[in-house]
Amino acid sequence: MYKKITNKNDIDILQKNMDTLREWAVENGMKINTGKSKTTRFARSGDKNPLAYSLVDQKILEASSYKYLVVTFRSDLSWVDQVNYIVQKSLEDTSLCNECSQRRKYGYKKFILHVIETSYS
Repeated sequence: MYKKITNKNDIDILQKNMDTLREWAVENGMKINTGKSKTTRFARSGDKNPLAYSLVDQKILEASSYKYLVVTFRSDLSWVDQVNYIVQKSLEDTSLCNECSQRRKYGYKKFILHVIETSYS
């Protein structure tokens, strides 16, 4: 759940939306794992006021970054974590490819190059 926050009213609307989600979950017999819920503020400005959202009567912890699928989002809008992850994965893939080619086993090098090519496209 997300919302662009420009004033206090937007904060109240987002909290109301979370309360509605909680009510829907109760009505449908579902449980929300608040331990997996985090709040993150995306801004280049240095706003340091703590976020005070709650879900299922528990405060949601604030995180400076979080991973969604394979993309890491940072609150300061920097991509450094994502770039480091991609570089590390590329180095691992290159190392595996080199190891296979050094063993000179038929087909491995071609197969590994195919896996690397398709995993990043």
